[in-house]
This record gives sequence, C-alpha cells and structure tokens, in this order.
Amino acid sequence: MESIGVRQRLITLEGIDGAGKSTHIKAMAQLLQEQGGSVLVSREPGGSALAERLRELLLHEPMGSFTELLLIFAARNDHVERSIRPALARGQWVLCDRFTDATWAYQGAGRGMDAAQIAWLEASVHADVQPLRTYWFDLDPMEAAKRRALSRGSADRFESEDLRFFERVRTGYQERAALRPDCFFRIDASQNQSQIAELLLNDLKECIQSLPAGAPIIGSDCA
Repeated sequence: MESIGVRQRLITLEGIDGAGKSTHIKAMAQLLQEQGGSVLVSREPGGSALAERLRELLLHEPMGSFTELLLIFAARNDHVERSIRPALARGQWVLCDRFTDATWAYQGAGRGMDAAQIAWLEASVHADVQPLRTYWFDLDPMEAAKRRALSRGSADRFESEDLRFFERVRTGYQERAALRPDCFFRIDASQNQSQIAELLLNDLKECIQSLPAGAPIIGSDCA
C-alpha cells in the first residue's frame, strides 16, 4: 500500500444516505470558481457514461455483495480514467459526491467484505489519486432515515437497507476518519444548513490556500 500517497485537487463528500451532503456541492463549486479554479462536479457510482450505466445496476438490480464490490470498482476505474484523472491533469478541481471511503463504509463495514480485497482494488484502480480533503457528513442513522422518508420517492437498494446496516456504515466512516485524520473533516449533519455551509466553506477556503498552485501534495498519509 505504499504506492497510495498522492493528494491532488480532489475533494470528496461522504456520509450515509440522508445526511445532506449533496446539498452543498453547488456552493463549493462556486467558491472554487470564485478563487479562479475550473471545477468538475461528479459522483459515485457514476461520473462517466459507462459508470452511470453501472450505477443503475448497482442501485436497482439484485446482486451478491462481492458482485456489488466488483461493479463499484469497475465503475470507479472508468470514472477515474475517463473523468477524474484527465481533469486533475488539466489542473481542475474535482468535487466528487462519494469516493472510495464510501466503499470502505458501505461494502466493508456495511456488507462485511474483506478489507484486503478492498485495499487491493483501491491500490489497483487509483493508487495515484487521493483526496486532498474528505468532508464527512455525520448523522445519526435514525435521523437520516426520517430525512429519507420525507425527501425521497421510491428507495433504491441501498436506501432500503435497515437501520442496523446504516449503523454499521456509520461505524465504518468513524473508522476511516480515525485512520485519516489529516484528510477527514467531520461535519455534524444535524446542524441547520446555514451552519453547515459556513463550516464547510471556511474549511474549503483553507484547503485552497494550502495547495501549491498547479501541483499535487506528495507524501500524504491520506490512505
């Protein structure tokens, strides 16, 4: 795993379904543009034509846990190769709604998939691409379930999981945050939207200032 150690202009947002992370991407992109940056806004699963088709399978088709894991990384590989890596090479910022930390939380902690398998797939797909900052929207799974019930139509495969599943996923995110304290930024997602936006955008400004113009940060402990 020593090859995983490069952070670039990649910002990821993480959290269980219903935590509200997707709400803030537009404001984040606007801030980056105001600072003179070009921004690619993306998501996972998805972010490329093939990955979006795989997303539909992942969200709606019955499958086993190992098949799910492989499809997620197949989608991620295409996303990284066709969208993320070219954008970073052009000097763009990339804002991504979920990335590999979601796999560790959902498939690792949630589904109980083997950590060695996830680590191998991560190293194979994007050893040279790691987030500068991961914003983790942390919310009690019961509250997240209430939000999903109010704001969504028909639930997909993941949203349909029970409370115990999301409790395991939250634990998975807690473990990832403990492993990567220099990259993870925890946001209490029970706060109101204006409080979250202020906290989020203030930290993002600091991230912008910390990154040398046109250069990745080498030697990160982000993985």
